[in-house]
Amino acid sequence: MGIYDRDYYRTPTPRRGFGVFSMWSVTTWLIVVNVAIFAIDAFLARQMFYNQYGEALRQLPPAERPLVVSRYAIRPMEAWGYFSFTKAVLEFQAWRFLSFQFLHANLGHLFSNMLSLFLFGPIVENYLGWRRYLAFYLLCGCSGAISYMLLLLVGLLHGADVPLVGASAGIFGVLVAGAILAPDVTIMFIFPPVPIQLKYLALILVGWAAYTALSGGYNAGGQAAHIGGAALGYLLIRHPHVLNFVEPRSQRSLRLRRRSRSTDWSKNFDR
Repeated sequence: MGIYDRDYYRTPTPRRGFGVFSMWSVTTWLIVVNVAIFAIDAFLARQMFYNQYGEALRQLPPAERPLVVSRYAIRPMEAWGYFSFTKAVLEFQAWRFLSFQFLHANLGHLFSNMLSLFLFGPIVENYLGWRRYLAFYLLCGCSGAISYMLLLLVGLLHGADVPLVGASAGIFGVLVAGAILAPDVTIMFIFPPVPIQLKYLALILVGWAAYTALSGGYNAGGQAAHIGGAALGYLLIRHPHVLNFVEPRSQRSLRLRRRSRSTDWSKNFDR
């Protein structure tokens, strides 16, 4: 995905919007944390692998060593934090409902998720405010794990030990919320160079996730998590007051007073 239609900025919008970088935004820090965890985990895995199998690695041609390490090294943070029904529920390791959201299988997985978060996160963050946005994002991620678990329990997925990692459940929640707030923003795909409005992009991606999960296609478990994140994202952006529990009481009162004085700008996007 690439260039966007700047007509978005000619509609009544919040101060920050689509694909805007802000050093102190939650979206920026989520990206920084995800990238840092991926890099640190890869470094630790490499060091541990060399400590254990260094002598054998030195017998391989230098060009082959990175491939062997990347394929067989166990990343310690991923082993500690991935989600599975067995680990999170049967073994009572509840932190995995959150930790799996900050882990990624490979560089391509990380890049696609962080690009999506960069593009769509600012729309939702500016509408909800940073506290409610952070709660929104993490709850959508947890909903993805729950959706994965429910489809496993009803027999549509198989493998209670299969690991689930990635930020995409939370990002699907952000995508759906962004499509509701700013449905006519246009994304220009680079390959192929096809423009598509955000509302249609969300419909296509969520529809594909549902089809894949229910038919048992490739990455059905990950797509099941996407469904859960998207579903909760839709509900929370339609009823954002549910997230008010994360705000200080004084800020909640201020929000209510402001709402009583003016019309909520988001109504312009409820189409």
